[in-house]
Amino acid sequence: MGTMFVDEAKVILKAGNGGNGCLSFLREKYRPNGGPNGGDGGNGGDVILICDRNVADLTNYKFVPHASAKNGEPGRGSNCHGANGISRFLKVPEGTVVINNETEMVAVELLKDGEKILLLKGGVGGKGNINFKSSINQAPRKITLGTPGETGEFTFVLKTIADIGLVGFPNAGKSSLVNILTNAQQTEAPYPFPTLNPKVDVIHYPETYQTLTIADIPGLISGAHENHGLGIKFLKHIERCKMLLFVIDIAGIDGRDSINDYWTLLEELAYYDRALLKKKCLIVANKIDLPSAEEHLLAFKKAVNGEILAISCAESIGICELRKKVLKAAQS
Repeated sequence: MGTMFVDEAKVILKAGNGGNGCLSFLREKYRPNGGPNGGDGGNGGDVILICDRNVADLTNYKFVPHASAKNGEPGRGSNCHGANGISRFLKVPEGTVVINNETEMVAVELLKDGEKILLLKGGVGGKGNINFKSSINQAPRKITLGTPGETGEFTFVLKTIADIGLVGFPNAGKSSLVNILTNAQQTEAPYPFPTLNPKVDVIHYPETYQTLTIADIPGLISGAHENHGLGIKFLKHIERCKMLLFVIDIAGIDGRDSINDYWTLLEELAYYDRALLKKKCLIVANKIDLPSAEEHLLAFKKAVNGEILAISCAESIGICELRKKVLKAAQS
């Protein structure tokens, strides 16, 4: 059984309240009616988000959806101010979108490792009575209370960030291709959805010390934009990929029609967000080593516009050329 991958979680967050100001007067043996000496309350802690590339998904927030910062301490006598509340730092993966559930608007996005964003501000500490002493009022009995910290209900949504996003129907060979390009070991199986979770791997170019990240995303089916199959779980993870690699089964195994598959992929992307069609892309015709693949490839090239590269993951045909093309396309 695979590890659960959580790419969406609802959370309830609260910043700390400010501590109350203190009402106090100096009381010493020879100064029984001393002046005010109540200190201020401390500020409440903030809720701060930290983008961390070492965090893979949002699992932590799925099972622990509540988090709060510490309250500021109240002021004390002898002009002692309360300590500020400790802020709450929440680590999230690169590519996390934070949606305010009340407004349904995007509050913040965290894209780069190490990025810090203040999400909720802690309350302000109240004033002790020492602040209200004047020539008119030498013994003020006035203080102010600390203000409440900000609260909010949010939805964290993870959208994968990668240089290359693989787009294709189940069993088109996406996992096999990633294995070859990255030396990764992903599940390969002759049934739908062997890849159930987005996974980002790295293509290394030792000769130039360059790297590209490639996202193998769950296979698409017709109607995905209506959340059929893995639906939106798939589509939202290609929004931030710099380029798309369409992986097409060109051999027509199990009666598949490569031309229809390609147009269906484009339709699903367009239904979800037409901006996806403006991304740089390369079409990979996989399984060119199988019978009738050459014939299907000729028909495919006549029907489809765009750069098409025929490959075979099983026989490692065209892989070197593909590595060069994706590097050039991703950097252009």
